[in-house]
Amino acid sequence: MKTAVGVIIAISLAQLLQLDFYVSAGILTILCIQPTKKRSIRAALSRFVASLIAIIYTFIFFEGIAYHPVVAGIMILLFIPVLVSLRFADGFVSSSVIIFHIYSVGNLTGSLILNEILLMAIGFGTALLVNMYMPSIEKKLEDYRFQIEELYAKILNEMAVYLKEGDSSWDGRELMQTEEMLSKAKALAYQDVENHVTRLENKYYRYFDMREDQFEIIERILPKISTLPVLVKHAALIADFLTDLADHVHSGNTAYHYLDKLEGVKKEFSLLPLPTSHKEFQSMAALYQVIEELDTYLEIKQSYKGFTNKKTADA
Repeated sequence: MKTAVGVIIAISLAQLLQLDFYVSAGILTILCIQPTKKRSIRAALSRFVASLIAIIYTFIFFEGIAYHPVVAGIMILLFIPVLVSLRFADGFVSSSVIIFHIYSVGNLTGSLILNEILLMAIGFGTALLVNMYMPSIEKKLEDYRFQIEELYAKILNEMAVYLKEGDSSWDGRELMQTEEMLSKAKALAYQDVENHVTRLENKYYRYFDMREDQFEIIERILPKISTLPVLVKHAALIADFLTDLADHVHSGNTAYHYLDKLEGVKKEFSLLPLPTSHKEFQSMAALYQVIEELDTYLEIKQSYKGFTNKKTADA
């Protein structure tokens, strides 16, 4: 819709000003409209500079040598590396429009240069104008946030069930869903960053990045829990902690509350009877590693500022 409106505006303005090749204003607009505001601004700048360089090249080659297809080919051959080295390669197509306007006229005059600059100003300017409107994606980001929190709660609960019962019918699909959702959420959050010209970061991007770091911890914990040789009393302590943690997964930031609770779990853990068999020793060692991983999980959350949330505890 924005592209169509932009083309109408650009061609109408160029035609109103009675510019030669006025239809090209619409082409330049199409080339400059991008998915985000920042990308649109970068595209406009890149194409404008590339087109100015193209005008200089046409003066050197067409006016200096001849208006001939072979000269045009040689000029393009030398023009592309310059754009690449200056990092304006994405402006090649739009600058080619300008080059062949001049070639078709066969005479580079001041009025033609002005005509081309006005075409660029209208085409690129219109693209920037229509691209300033970007629909809000905050609701979708919020939906991703809540869905990810629900998935985390489910995964933590299933870990607790396994530690209590030593068995579970859980198929683990939430793991794949979480990984996929985190990827989509981060991509959308980055798009939101790109749609705010003066904003360098996004609270949602930081949030999903934090959750991704926590997910790596979860992926390390799961094998330790699922391969316990035997269930020991110590497992129930961690299971209760995980259940409590699962009930308070949200975006606030009071992870210190659970770090204190985890310290209590460590103390209780140390007071329980020592292992009487090699398998019990292996289980206790694995569970202690789980505690250390949970400590890292909570520290990651503690370093995150958090969203404003009515709840009072989180994980």
